[in-house]
Amino acid sequence: MTQALLEKAETEDTRICIVEGMPFEGIKPHLINSQGETKVAMVHGVGDHIPGYSTEFLNKLAKELNLNSRAGDSKNITLVSPLYPDKTLGNLRATQLLNEATGEKLTFYELAWSRLSLEEKALLRFDTSGEIDFRRATINRRLKEFTNDTTPDPIIYLGSIREHILAAFAQSFCWMATQYWQDLPKEGEHVCRGLGDAHIDKIERDDYVVISHSLGSRITIDGFQRIADMLEHPEKYASLGSDEKFKSMVVSAATSKAIAALREKHIPVFMLSNQLPLLQLGRDPPEVVGQKATYCKPEGAHYSQRMLTDTSIIAFSDPNDLLSYGIPNQFSEKYLDSRLCPSITNVTINVAKIIDAFDIKGFANPLEAHVGYFIDDRVVALIANGIGNPHTSPLIKERCEFTKIGDK
Repeated sequence: MTQALLEKAETEDTRICIVEGMPFEGIKPHLINSQGETKVAMVHGVGDHIPGYSTEFLNKLAKELNLNSRAGDSKNITLVSPLYPDKTLGNLRATQLLNEATGEKLTFYELAWSRLSLEEKALLRFDTSGEIDFRRATINRRLKEFTNDTTPDPIIYLGSIREHILAAFAQSFCWMATQYWQDLPKEGEHVCRGLGDAHIDKIERDDYVVISHSLGSRITIDGFQRIADMLEHPEKYASLGSDEKFKSMVVSAATSKAIAALREKHIPVFMLSNQLPLLQLGRDPPEVVGQKATYCKPEGAHYSQRMLTDTSIIAFSDPNDLLSYGIPNQFSEKYLDSRLCPSITNVTINVAKIIDAFDIKGFANPLEAHVGYFIDDRVVALIANGIGNPHTSPLIKERCEFTKIGDK
């Protein structure tokens, strides 16, 4: 569609990049300073995604981080949860990147959960069948296929399938937290059995980063809130299982020492095409909100009950992305779980080129604005090296404006 209709591009790239909030480091300092391993999780958004969907982005990220080697082939784990032992939840693809000269290493965990929504989306297949689809204009046919593949997912997520998707997220986080690359199974169906005393050293030493896109932003926050609730009330989740062996695994999903180690973690979450405000509509707020000082300050009454020391949310949004939103402070106070100790930095960035088309001055393809984050050099540089720190890349210093907001 872009090639056919939008041909007149700007000669000078004047796309905006405005960062407002607290400085953030990006991945690079973790690689340099980590006492263990740096582990990055990717959570996709709407639409069908097959294992390996993030390869182009991963290649750009590896180049930006100067990780020029890989530790063999990627590993693919078919996810199963103790809560749903008979349900296949998706695929977790693990790839390890290396810099052999410096010893830096990063393990990238790509979650593909979209198989969970395919069965329900099959209801719409008639709409793109041969007996109907031929009546559409060529471009509209492609748009209809895209709409039927992506639009249902947020609706489906509001139903019972949400618990399966969140279980897939929990399993992915469990594998990331409890295993090193060499210990991960190469393939096959496997269950991660929770955070135990044997994993404390890994939890304390390793660094975690999450990158999400679109609906994946909602999945990530819901997933962390669900883990926080599961750690505090494991008996509630054990009652969901039907198999006694798996129910007992849920109850013993984490030991008190492992939970204490997790509570010391700082996890940055880079949300591309963030949709948290949109996907909060019609939903109740979390159980614990508006109590950040109580849970996140050492002198707070519930400081020992937090899930994390800090969840740094860096929300990327292209103003021309029709399905993306910034995160105002009042939203954080009212709709983000206080146990996550969230802090917000908003990145307003044009990932789609602004051109003149259809006799209109100033047009950006909204589809490109929604999916273009992964190939934008500024987005990759911000994730890799952050902003407002000594590692900030020259590209970001030149192309992005930074306003510090907050006193943390």
